[in-house]
Amino acid sequence: MKRLYRDVAIVQHDRGHGVRLDAKPLRTPAKAELIVPSAALAEAIAGEWRGPGAAVARDARPLTRLACTAIDLVAARRDAIIAETAKYAATDLICYRAAHPPALVKRQQMLWQPLLNWLVEYFNAPLHVTMGITPLTQPRASLAALREVVAGRDDMELTALRLATAASGSLAIALALMARRFDADAAFAAAELDESFQIEKWGEDPEQTKRRAALRDDLRLAERFALLLASG
Repeated sequence: MKRLYRDVAIVQHDRGHGVRLDAKPLRTPAKAELIVPSAALAEAIAGEWRGPGAAVARDARPLTRLACTAIDLVAARRDAIIAETAKYAATDLICYRAAHPPALVKRQQMLWQPLLNWLVEYFNAPLHVTMGITPLTQPRASLAALREVVAGRDDMELTALRLATAASGSLAIALALMARRFDADAAFAAAELDESFQIEKWGEDPEQTKRRAALRDDLRLAERFALLLASG
């Protein structure tokens, strides 16, 4: 994208903090003014638009993209986004375990079981575990409790949670990342446990490398977005 502005500034509003490019407010694709609740997030978004040189690539603005998603998509389809995100609990990745080999079984137990224990401790939401891919019916009360946890996030927080959940395939991993129980790299390790185990034995092909890099980037973006929101 050709850069057609010179100055980037932060502007305070009643609803939060916006970004101005010269005299014009930064807007979303749907033409809404881009206003975020955190000064730290606004400054980081402004930094994406202060890029060096005469042009800035679109993919160099991931925080802007995520904030626009929150304003244009999540706010308009909030109930559907909550349902879409909470639905992952019914088929959560960490509930489907291997029967063998023993090394993989042990690794899954070590990384995944503490997350299930945490869901019980903090949200009173126990989830069943099975071996293989046999479909599970999770407790209704647990699914309802986790849906309430998702619904309790504001639009910006929900956007980050949605991204982390879709990237990892696990609401439990995403909630733990948002709660800062571990960082994005640890979330990646939990989400990609099975694949990483296979790669250790057989190696990694270029498509796997590309997919895993994109997944790690999404988790890091969700983490950074959430941290900036919490910074105020």
